[in-house]
Amino acid sequence: MIKPNILVICGRNKRRSRTAEHLFKNDDRFNIRSAGLSPQSNRKISENDLNWADLVLVMEGNQKMKIKKIYHYLQLPEIEVLNIPDDYEFMEDELVATLMLEINVVLAAKYNL
Repeated sequence: MIKPNILVICGRNKRRSRTAEHLFKNDDRFNIRSAGLSPQSNRKISENDLNWADLVLVMEGNQKMKIKKIYHYLQLPEIEVLNIPDDYEFMEDELVATLMLEINVVLAAKYNL
């Protein structure tokens, strides 16, 4: 089976999406990248990221809408909202537990992983 490419997005790619990438970077089930939507992001989302991705995971619903608005001219992959608020620090225990649970639930439902 070909490993799916998962793109994880948050506001500035400093805490939530960066934690997700760090947690899953060595996972053999899929490839993962993270980026942010803000111009101040550690790593800003690009067309290449969206063209690479089979699935995009965003933390909040407004991030999904923003991607669809900015990149309306692209054939976008499916975008799933994880509903994880920006209340955590990078690698905070509760954030790690929440991301592990939410991402694994989505991967099980979408890819049977």
